[in-house]
Amino acid sequence: MKNAFEVRNPDLNLSPMTGMTRKHYIECAKYVLQRAFRHVKSFDSPIVFPHVPGKSYPQPNAPEWRHRSNEFEALERTFNLAAPLIHVDPEVSIGGIKLRDYYAHQFYNAMTPGHVNSLPMPEDLPDATYQFTCEFGGLAKTLLLMPDVLWPYLTEKQRDEMAVTISKWAHHRTTQNNWRLFNICALSFLKKNGYDIDDDLLKNHLQWVTSYHAGNGWYLEQSYNYYTISLFVVYGTIWSRAFGREHYPEIAAVLENSFQELFKTYTSFFGRNGYINMWARSICYRLWISGGFPVSFMLASQPPLDPGWARRLCSGSILQFMGREDFYENDIPSLGFYPHREFAIQSYSCSASPFIMFLPFISLALPEDSPFWTEKENDGMWEGLGRRSKRTVLERPGIVLVNHGSSGASEIVSGKVYDGDHNYSKLVFNTHFPWEDHNPNGGTSQEYSFRSLDPRDLRGVDINFYLTGRAVDNATSKSSAYVTSQSILFNGVRDGVLYRQLIMRKPPNNGVGYIIDLAEITVPGGVIRVDRSRMAFEHELTLGHFGLPHFGGKKAALHTFEDEMKKGITASIPGRSVAMIAYNGWDTIQSQVHSGFNAEAEESTVLFVHRQRAAKSPAMELMITAMLHKTDDTPWTPEELHPVKAIRIMEVTPSGSILGAEITLADNTTHLVDFKNIDGLKNC
Repeated sequence: MKNAFEVRNPDLNLSPMTGMTRKHYIECAKYVLQRAFRHVKSFDSPIVFPHVPGKSYPQPNAPEWRHRSNEFEALERTFNLAAPLIHVDPEVSIGGIKLRDYYAHQFYNAMTPGHVNSLPMPEDLPDATYQFTCEFGGLAKTLLLMPDVLWPYLTEKQRDEMAVTISKWAHHRTTQNNWRLFNICALSFLKKNGYDIDDDLLKNHLQWVTSYHAGNGWYLEQSYNYYTISLFVVYGTIWSRAFGREHYPEIAAVLENSFQELFKTYTSFFGRNGYINMWARSICYRLWISGGFPVSFMLASQPPLDPGWARRLCSGSILQFMGREDFYENDIPSLGFYPHREFAIQSYSCSASPFIMFLPFISLALPEDSPFWTEKENDGMWEGLGRRSKRTVLERPGIVLVNHGSSGASEIVSGKVYDGDHNYSKLVFNTHFPWEDHNPNGGTSQEYSFRSLDPRDLRGVDINFYLTGRAVDNATSKSSAYVTSQSILFNGVRDGVLYRQLIMRKPPNNGVGYIIDLAEITVPGGVIRVDRSRMAFEHELTLGHFGLPHFGGKKAALHTFEDEMKKGITASIPGRSVAMIAYNGWDTIQSQVHSGFNAEAEESTVLFVHRQRAAKSPAMELMITAMLHKTDDTPWTPEELHPVKAIRIMEVTPSGSILGAEITLADNTTHLVDFKNIDGLKNC
């Protein structure tokens, strides 16, 4: 028997794509909790999961409050599954333990000073921000949405005692942007239930949150990410529905209008089969962005999504993970995307952190006759897409979404990235080809990797030494490894060409001399890259394709091809294949087996191109490549491997820009790549 969730008795009339209906959501929630409750020894025992060695917390010698945080995170985040089940069936039990009674008992213990499992109060800790704030916000969000599941079953004395702890953390210091929503939900929950709060503080948080809207429904983050959807939209909609429309109608309306704007493009984030993309930080939260599907039916205005398509995508995203055996570690979701991967988590992750991924199960708070449950599944936009590729540009967050009809994969192209974090710095993120970690030996997947050959770097002398007479710490070891971009700038879309810039090395280290100007033309199943190198000193570069995981120890099958116009190589595994074609600006095209970098398997194959420029002042060049992918087992045809018909490189374009090109595609469409005023269009 498969050691993962399986859809039993699928309803292929109502749900012809996934077979999942409301009853299967209930069965899935029970399945996951049954495995999690194997770590619950008794009714009086808190739910605590085994620590996974690595960067996750609590670390050895961590203070006691860190262990309390670990316990509370497990209690609150598993409630994302337990609460919907209690809402559907107040008598529901898991492993002989009645869920409503267990969570009421454990939450009361956690919020009762003096109990062995009680949480610290803010005044007992150094003045800072703590994970407790996040979890109280999550608990309040759930209780605002489903007020029937817990609070009424506590005595008045218990509620009053717990409210003291909730209030102290609700009024405590928070971080900027998305964390304010935790305080908002907790403060609103208290006021809704008759407790005094600082109304000015609540209003202050609301004004700050509302001010973060950047456009296209997206909210300010250092680099834009899923937190807009999973916190601003999901938490914000629940807050508005349960509290905001009554007490702060103007702010609630402003927020909901922005959420409506986001939902116009929300479905483009998902693959045809509902797969979500491994993108940005908090990767182990996986399908938490699918929480947008049910909350879209909780907005005050007409639901913005096709309900049959919404359920199809939501169910598909759930099955992306629940049905994989390698998704579970210690009977709970691993700290990774599929199996455990250290590069996929942050130091704020603990074993229980992934349980926030079950936000989509708030769909069980919708009535049984909601269109989300009653409408027949469909494939929405994909049904008319054919083999074409659709591109959606979100100018304000600098995000481009691409839906490939030929493969059913969807891509995120992020353009406002402030640092070298690989969670954000990939050239593209694909739902069916999860990203790989950085390889310091070059050939990193979906990144330009740079290694300096500048003799000043190799000698360990700072590159500014000859201008300032001042040497700074610049160990030669820094230049022995490849590094990736330190930021990505969004420069807009002109005449169908997407422009971005990679800053490979920032000032004061002569950042102007380390720029790669990116120009991208979307084609069915991939992209044509016409990138301009403005690397001013001696260097090496590699550009890698998607990594192909080796399952069962079987390597990818490779095939090379060449003609007078191009050199190419393909790599295939069952169900997936990629092709990389080099037209200009590269020395070699290669493949490499990576160990320990892939999200799905220990080993993987990456195709990449390489160049070395040893001149003291290398010339600007256009680096032209095609990067294609497939999600089936059909062999590559000559037509598929010939996406570019002609290339005309121009030293000066008609507009007066230096070094551009006219690209004629196989279908005879032409695209002018023109970097005119690219530096004046920087947007980050």
